[in-house]
Amino acid sequence: MSLPESLASRLRLPAVGAPMFILSNPALVKAQCRAGIIGSFPALNARPESLLDEWLAELSEEIGERPECAPFAVNQIVHRSNARLEHDLELCVKYRVPILITSLGARPEVNDAVHSYGGLVFHDVIDDRFARKAIEKGADGLIAVAAGAGGHAGSTSPFALVQEIREWWQGPLLLSGSIANGRSILAAQAMGADLAYIGSAFIATEEANAVAEYKQMVVDSTSADIVYSSFFTGVHGNYLKPSIARAGLDPDDLPEADPSKMSFGSGSSKPKSWSEIWGSGQGIGAVKQVVPAAQLIERLGREYREARRQLLGVSPTAEIPVAG
Repeated sequence: MSLPESLASRLRLPAVGAPMFILSNPALVKAQCRAGIIGSFPALNARPESLLDEWLAELSEEIGERPECAPFAVNQIVHRSNARLEHDLELCVKYRVPILITSLGARPEVNDAVHSYGGLVFHDVIDDRFARKAIEKGADGLIAVAAGAGGHAGSTSPFALVQEIREWWQGPLLLSGSIANGRSILAAQAMGADLAYIGSAFIATEEANAVAEYKQMVVDSTSADIVYSSFFTGVHGNYLKPSIARAGLDPDDLPEADPSKMSFGSGSSKPKSWSEIWGSGQGIGAVKQVVPAAQLIERLGREYREARRQLLGVSPTAEIPVAG
């Protein structure tokens, strides 16, 4: 793994609970970190903005540098439409957030602020061109958001995307895209990623801030129920077809949107993503029930170890480490 030892040594499974807009909250993050994976949430989920101070204080106290817990991360949208960025970044610096996940733009001043206290910055990218720009501007690691991922996903195969990035980048690399079981985590490592970046499977957890209908829709759906569209925000993302149909729209006939007019719902006549139109990646066929986050992570770890045993051809009773 190309992760710093100080980070890798605190993981019991090579995975990150991806930050999900609206859905990720301190309860979910704490459950993820205590179970041995990096937990994360978008700063914008703390509303009003003053709530972010409370959330970071809580996570710093209960997770912080505890060796039995994995570190936590905060996602910052660095696009010009985020009027809160300066305020939220100042709080991340105040609490010395271990990892910042940046999305929708790469900004050196954000990286510099996190580096000032020794934090790491991992940046979302959907292609090799954006990956190179992110590293040039000072990111410490990359999150390859490949085809099939939830949220604002790319359209490139994970095989192609990781292959192209690994030709020139040997630092931390995370992979996002339809990862919802332990075999997929191992496959991500085999392709060259250090960590699997998992979001949609955590929608159907007890801690996630989603209504019961949303969680059940994830349980009941498969990859055939996902549509890739730019209509709702101006940026392509993956959404659950039943939620689009429920809003009175035809999920198979959505127009394209102008990316220069990116909107996350405020002042728009369209149904709001992600509160009305529900996002999800294509890997949810592996999600069979709503469970506590710790139980989901236990399943992922069990499947990961079993997949490693099978590939190594060792006895089912042999001790197989989870991470590394």
